[in-house]
Amino acid sequence: MNLRVYTHAACLDHDTGPGHAEHSGRLRAVLDALQTSALSLDWQDAPQATREDLLRVHHAALIDRVLAGPVGGDIEWLDSDTALSSGSPEAALRAAGAAIAAVDWVLAGDDRRAFCAVRPPGHHAEPDMAMGFCLFDNIALAAAHALASGIERVAIADFDVHHGNGTQAIFEREPRVLFVDTHQSPLYPGTGHAAETGADNIANAPWPPLASAQAVRTLWEEVLIPRIDAFRPQLLLVSAGFDAHREDPLAQGMFETRDFAWITERLVEVAERHARGRIVSTLEGGYALPALADSARAHVTALCGQRC
Repeated sequence: MNLRVYTHAACLDHDTGPGHAEHSGRLRAVLDALQTSALSLDWQDAPQATREDLLRVHHAALIDRVLAGPVGGDIEWLDSDTALSSGSPEAALRAAGAAIAAVDWVLAGDDRRAFCAVRPPGHHAEPDMAMGFCLFDNIALAAAHALASGIERVAIADFDVHHGNGTQAIFEREPRVLFVDTHQSPLYPGTGHAAETGADNIANAPWPPLASAQAVRTLWEEVLIPRIDAFRPQLLLVSAGFDAHREDPLAQGMFETRDFAWITERLVEVAERHARGRIVSTLEGGYALPALADSARAHVTALCGQRC
């Protein structure tokens, strides 16, 4: 299978300042890993999301604030973690536009899959607030675009080590979207308890620090994959964060590279059962560069239908 990869050089220009965990080297590591792999990849420049696209998910005040860029100085902090530089507006538009364009391409055929190698990440951004390194919620924008395109059931699977609070907040009253999420708890942002079920369309499966990879696999096998199967999505979206890796400095996960491949293989099987094989995945976290590069390559290899 040819897998389409959406990216853009502007995503490297989102400057978070010295010493920040979410820096342009992350994306360079992922791109290098994919470009030097033996995979057959169809590389595409990400377009910019439109204001109409963004308004499906975010409030106008947040959109205006992000697109205005920093007010004085090189970098402005929207919260203690989330930076806005002169390159951030275009980077955010390209990251969101990648996910939206990927949905259009994937929905135009069967067995189509896409990976969005972009930054800033998105799953913490709430309707009215940028937070947790995230400016716009890329995967939520993809889901909203799919609904606007006529898709009736969209599932979002999030395996980042941090809970996707923004995605949950956006869709917790939208029954056409199922959101399933495994994440470490306790950990930032402090949401994602199992009791948070939305309109019976949210399934959180938190795991404690230092939980074994097998324990997390069991959550997918026994809790989350059955929920996706019961929902029968017409499109599967993935928030692909690789910070549950045992080498990552921001959490206490115990994943190895092979565990991300395993989760991806299970999600591919779900998409083949219900969604005509159609998957769009977008990069979220992952802050240990060698582990991030290896894990992203394993994820994309599995999306291509190959074993790692």
